[in-house]
Amino acid sequence: RRFKPLFDRVLVFKAAAETKTAAGIILPEAATKTQNEAVVVATGPGFLTQTGETIATSVKEGDKVLLPDFGGTKIVLEGEDFFLFRDSDILGKLE
Repeated sequence: RRFKPLFDRVLVFKAAAETKTAAGIILPEAATKTQNEAVVVATGPGFLTQTGETIATSVKEGDKVLLPDFGGTKIVLEGEDFFLFRDSDILGKLE
């Protein structure tokens, strides 16, 4: 099955939080912060204006994005956790 978001919604996959530092020190679970980086998996067609014009989303599949600490809707697809955000909620793209 393939999930296609509607309107200006964006489906993202958050990578697991780092549990080890670059020097090899293992971090306890309490020290790892929430993961704010994600990869865009799917996007909707865009925002629909009152005149019927569609404004495309600012991200596309495969983009790495920065997300807010809170928000989004958790969706479980085929045993994996994904999150659904509005395009305007995404803070920016990572290059």
